[in-house]
Amino acid sequence: MKITYRALPTALTVLTLAAAPAAAQSRNCAPRDTVIKRLAEKYGESRQSIGMGQKGMVMETFASENTGSWTITVTTPNGMTCLVASGQSYEVLAEALPNTDSDA
Repeated sequence: MKITYRALPTALTVLTLAAAPAAAQSRNCAPRDTVIKRLAEKYGESRQSIGMGQKGMVMETFASENTGSWTITVTTPNGMTCLVASGQSYEVLAEALPNTDSDA
């Protein structure tokens, strides 16, 4: 019986650790309106770019010109928006494509 009692705490630890990533992911997602409102009110960020991804997902970049903070989100077709990445020092760039002439 001692082996069973020793195995139980180990099994519970493994189950807890396995569930942690799922719980962390759900905390980073919310209805799109809620996420947009929070980014605007707390960080002063507004949408800077948008793009369509696979399976109807929408990628958006939000940023603040005043503070330089930025956030990348992905919105699923069901309207849930998840935070993918965030950081500082956002800059708007308009770089030209590299020259592709074959005369080089």
